[in-house]
Amino acid sequence: MDVHAHYITPSLRQAMIAAGHDRPDGMPAIPDWNVRDTLAFMDATGIAVSMLSVSSPGVHLGDASFTRILARKVNEEGAAVVHAHPGRFGLLASLPLPDVEAAVAEAAYALDVLHADGIVLLTNYDNVCMGDPVFDPLMAELDRRRAVVLLHPTSPAGWHDTCLGRPRPMIEFLFDTTRAVTQLALNRVLERYPDIRFIIPHGGAALPVLADRIAAFAFTESDPPVDFVAALGKLYYDVAGFVLPRTLPALLGLVGPEQLLYGSDHPFTASWIAEGLARTLATNDVLTPDGTQLLISGNAAGLFPRLRP
Repeated sequence: MDVHAHYITPSLRQAMIAAGHDRPDGMPAIPDWNVRDTLAFMDATGIAVSMLSVSSPGVHLGDASFTRILARKVNEEGAAVVHAHPGRFGLLASLPLPDVEAAVAEAAYALDVLHADGIVLLTNYDNVCMGDPVFDPLMAELDRRRAVVLLHPTSPAGWHDTCLGRPRPMIEFLFDTTRAVTQLALNRVLERYPDIRFIIPHGGAALPVLADRIAAFAFTESDPPVDFVAALGKLYYDVAGFVLPRTLPALLGLVGPEQLLYGSDHPFTASWIAEGLARTLATNDVLTPDGTQLLISGNAAGLFPRLRP
């Protein structure tokens, strides 16, 4: 099961282009996407089910009213794909943040009416990092529903000065993921809303390397201190991107194989690259065969029982 797969409907593409996001986050172009080609990619790669979500920059492309309209539109379009192919796709719905009240309402609609399988949140909205207290009403609602939440990176504040003139997914996405998870932990969001099941992408970004350093600073911040490493140990992590040969072994210093999930990042990762990465994962020598099976399908089946093979 692929927990990190994206969809781009014609209405979303049109909205992105109109808002000046024809090269999203500095990437060369908006990739092509359609159901037929996606199913062909899935079959070639051995993916039984893909959980569809909207990637960065999300649905906040204009004013608040347009954000609400676009969120509803892409969620209904995603739900229609799931309805047409119920055994092959699931939906992680988008929310019209930074409008928290509207986001709570859209989460209820997506989960109760569209029967979405979870939610996708970006690491920041209008440069406000996920984990900020402004998002607490949404966290409370997602916690009450025991929602599965994919935390997806986006361009951070000040990216113009830090991205080295290169696409932000190369470096900036990983650091914004690390920043958001750090904020979620140190602001005790993970502690106060323990029933949200967060999926952290790209092998945990920079967290496997920085965890002990952040933990040392966290120890002096509050009384009682936040156990940062323990907080990270309660999250799920997808392995989208280039996690071998170095990132996956480092990630296993934080969590066991029972918290790993497969992700392709298709179509932002081209089909031929994603197929090669999947083959490398399937034949890795870092995990045991049982651990590899948990990563590929077993753990995701527990998070998304509707789609259990």
